[in-house]
Amino acid sequence: MKDKVLEKQGLKVLLVGMNAKYIHSNLGIYSIRAYGIAHGIPEDQFHLAEYTINQNMGEVLADIYEQKPDILAFSCYIWNIRQIKELAAQLHKVLPHTPIWLGGPEVSFDADALLEEYEWLTGVMLGEGEATFLEVYQAYCKGNQVSESGVAEIKDADLHQVAGIVYRKGEQIITTAEREKLSMDELIFPYKDMTDLQHRIVYYETSRGCPFGCSYCLSSVERQVRFRSMELVEKELQFFLDQKVPQVKFVDRTFNCKHEHTMAIWKYIYEHDNGITNFHFEMSADLLTEEEIQYVQRFRPGLIQFEIGVQSTNPCTIEAIHRKMNLDILKEKVAKVHAGGNIHQHLDLIAGLPKEDYVSFQKSFNEVYAMKPDQLQLGFLKVLKGSPLYLNRAEYGMEYQDIPPYEVLFTNWLSYEDVLKLKLVEDMVERYYNSMQFEASLPYIMNQFADAFTFFQELGLFYKEKGYQGFHQSRMQNYEILLEFAIERTACQRFRLQELMLYDLYARENLKARPAFLAKEPDRQQKDWNREFYQKEESRRKYLPDYECYDWKQTARMTHLEHFSFSIPAFLATGDFLEEETVLLFDYQIRNPLNHQVRILDVTDGK
Repeated sequence: MKDKVLEKQGLKVLLVGMNAKYIHSNLGIYSIRAYGIAHGIPEDQFHLAEYTINQNMGEVLADIYEQKPDILAFSCYIWNIRQIKELAAQLHKVLPHTPIWLGGPEVSFDADALLEEYEWLTGVMLGEGEATFLEVYQAYCKGNQVSESGVAEIKDADLHQVAGIVYRKGEQIITTAEREKLSMDELIFPYKDMTDLQHRIVYYETSRGCPFGCSYCLSSVERQVRFRSMELVEKELQFFLDQKVPQVKFVDRTFNCKHEHTMAIWKYIYEHDNGITNFHFEMSADLLTEEEIQYVQRFRPGLIQFEIGVQSTNPCTIEAIHRKMNLDILKEKVAKVHAGGNIHQHLDLIAGLPKEDYVSFQKSFNEVYAMKPDQLQLGFLKVLKGSPLYLNRAEYGMEYQDIPPYEVLFTNWLSYEDVLKLKLVEDMVERYYNSMQFEASLPYIMNQFADAFTFFQELGLFYKEKGYQGFHQSRMQNYEILLEFAIERTACQRFRLQELMLYDLYARENLKARPAFLAKEPDRQQKDWNREFYQKEESRRKYLPDYECYDWKQTARMTHLEHFSFSIPAFLATGDFLEEETVLLFDYQIRNPLNHQVRILDVTDGK
């Protein structure tokens, strides 16, 4: 019997992350594994598996089964809990002796209810899981009973001594003592080999907790912010830089809540910039200091990007959700960052918050749109279990979907019909604004409407009326539908809009053939002008110095010349049409890292 127990000292662990998309990764399971290995769990027995919620669950089931774990744990969020529940129920059938544990924000609030409902569930780890999982593993290894199948069993006393868990003991469900939070410096850097993460976003944290108490957010539960020491952070940042990781996404809830910490990180990545790695930060724009703004304005375009949660500009809503934000200061700081022209800014709005009706949300949308964000995310309130807003949902007449992600259906201020209209607006914003593919054509059409929100609303209703809603459209189809909408519903002139769309298309792609709805082909005179431009060494040396090793025909194929009947650069600058033929050169070797648009030069006098 003793020999059997010794055989199980190296229990095989499998931590499973189920991501929304392949490009994502799960920082939680990487961090738990690193901490466990540093404290004695054999590395060759501690495995990770990452899947996506869109994978065939039968294939995922088979993959996990074939790994034959002794301990199986899942990282649970609102976007994956449904799939995890379905998968775990089947895993319990094929691996009946394998304990199944859940952890993560989606299960930390109602763990006892989960254990009552699902007989396959062994236990739930509450809150952060590094130390908790280690002690659960150690408890399994100390088990001194072995079943007929050879699987180690746990003494009740062993689990009872593990803080921060809820587990099953026969017919009882036991909740242990609350676990004290680790110092951030006790965490182990989770990355060693980046091979499996080469084409994915890498997540990183230098703090946990949030100083604010926004009632819709689970981070409001922990108001104490813990920071990792800069000595460790600098080493870890250098690792990412040495590995030339394309993007590092900081998951610190309010990255810039401590000025000294913020500046130390920004100074390091600026001074050690490798010209490749981009760093993403979730920010409170109104907390930005003048020193911080002036400092980041020296960064190369694309070195960093900001995600800024505005959520609403309605003062009553901001007060109701206990959010601390000075809107005037926020606008001022966003404008200053925007003026630098080197930092991508992503601004967020949430529909469905208390005291925000349709008209109020329209105002919030227009105010945020006027800040000229590079991307504007229109999200819908998720009524998260355990958040203060969840606890007060009855007061607000807040109904939401029973299934994850618990999205709001209606409130005392916003009807379900309003929510559906806002869904149309969201779709149009994603297609036509956040895609960044309609820089010239969108302002021309929007000028026909009272405000930006009204434009997106009417375009969304047009999609619905024409039967386009609910179907995937290609990029070209999006252009064609927008042209159809503008001609039918506005006073836009077709020829102007077609030229603006032609500009937008060539600003992104060196088209081999023009789409039929923009079938204006260059005439003989224009073709002769283009040929002479490329053949003339002086013009090529002036505008295309990077093409010296190519002959004129190769250069012509790698770039594009387009003749317009008016000055599009002037239109983009002023909104006015300057009626004079303009020739623009599109250089596909150079792109703006903020919007991925190619370099565009006015070469009207280029010959």
